[in-house]
Amino acid sequence: MSAVGIKELKNRLTYYLQRTKQGEEVVVTERGKPIALLQPIKTADQAVSIEARLARLSALGLVTLPTRRTHKKPKPIKISGPPVSKAILDDRQ
Repeated sequence: MSAVGIKELKNRLTYYLQRTKQGEEVVVTERGKPIALLQPIKTADQAVSIEARLARLSALGLVTLPTRRTHKKPKPIKISGPPVSKAILDDRQ
């Protein structure tokens, strides 16, 4: 396990991600105090967010993450005739 400051991590992110891929854990520090742990997804114990849990399951090969956005904006339906609001007002009378 190695420790790295935020500035160094920012400047050499690819290097530290490669080390993480190889199984090493990296402690991120801010002014000498540890604030985060960078570790391989496969070895993460208890992920908090749903995104982190899904990423771990994907890395283990248990699920396949979607490759495109699934929800599309629905197309409006055009209806001929009087407006619906008029039908509601007529029904109330």
